[in-house]
Amino acid sequence: MRVFRQAIYAALCLATCATAVNAQPAAYPSKPVRFILPFPAGGPTDILGRIIGQKLAVQLGQSVVPENRPGAGGNVGTEYGAKQAPDGYSIVLASPSLAISPSLYKKLGYDPIKDFAPITMVAHIPNVLLVHPSVPAKTLKELVQLAKANPGKLNFGSGGLGTSNHLGSELFKSLAGVNIVHVPYKGSNEAMVSMMGGHVDMVVIGVPPTLPHIKAGRVRPLAVLAAERLAYLPNVPTAREAGIANYEVTTWYVLLVPAGTPRDIIVRLNAEWIKLAEMPDTREKLQAAGYEPMSSTPEQCVEFIKTETVRWAKVIKDAKLRVE
Repeated sequence: MRVFRQAIYAALCLATCATAVNAQPAAYPSKPVRFILPFPAGGPTDILGRIIGQKLAVQLGQSVVPENRPGAGGNVGTEYGAKQAPDGYSIVLASPSLAISPSLYKKLGYDPIKDFAPITMVAHIPNVLLVHPSVPAKTLKELVQLAKANPGKLNFGSGGLGTSNHLGSELFKSLAGVNIVHVPYKGSNEAMVSMMGGHVDMVVIGVPPTLPHIKAGRVRPLAVLAAERLAYLPNVPTAREAGIANYEVTTWYVLLVPAGTPRDIIVRLNAEWIKLAEMPDTREKLQAAGYEPMSSTPEQCVEFIKTETVRWAKVIKDAKLRVE
């Protein structure tokens, strides 16, 4: 009988241990991860997101599935991302609209700081000012002269009210002292397609999706909005060289997860990106597409977002922009 009781006790112990083991949460990630891209397919955010998603999937050992949710200058997708479960299975690729929207929108469905936990900065790209080939301006100075001679007659497309390329054009208007009409679209790629169709005269946009169109002559680049000329556009001057100082507009990208996501998941994702950013293959692929890879700590990332929020608040105030 004693041996029988000991056997039962041992069996109960094993069952209890097995239950405890089974109760442990599965190692992260144990299922596909959604990668929320707040802009349409084909634009700079989408191109970057798909490169990152492919690389991150290899590191994590799980699929990273891109999910485009465009609209309202990136706010539809960003708000959607903020409201997902804080479990590490929803990651948002955010751009400057994250820092722009708080000053632009009277009512915003999310708080960029309180509703998100930053993972890392991932990349930045310079912007380029493009015009349709029919525009009789071969240089930035000529564009300024044309706009001054025809106030309100030229127009520019953007990825939506308050997007970085919208404000990049507003900054041009302010610095050059010209009146050019804004035509918003759902994404910067749509704005450029519209320009190629002759519906708008000018677009400020991230370089990556423009390269094949520039080479084919479908659009005319007048200036890159960076401190130095770009190796892949060596004949295009900087805005400073073209006659407008302090006209630099860089589009940056950061990875975010909903606030409340466990710290160990954030640390894991941060570490995985840092590994990827240092890999020659990753750097080559991003640079070939026009992006410069970056990385940071979560703390550096949030401080950068705060600094950019202050910077764009001034541009928005000067342009007297506000969305109810």
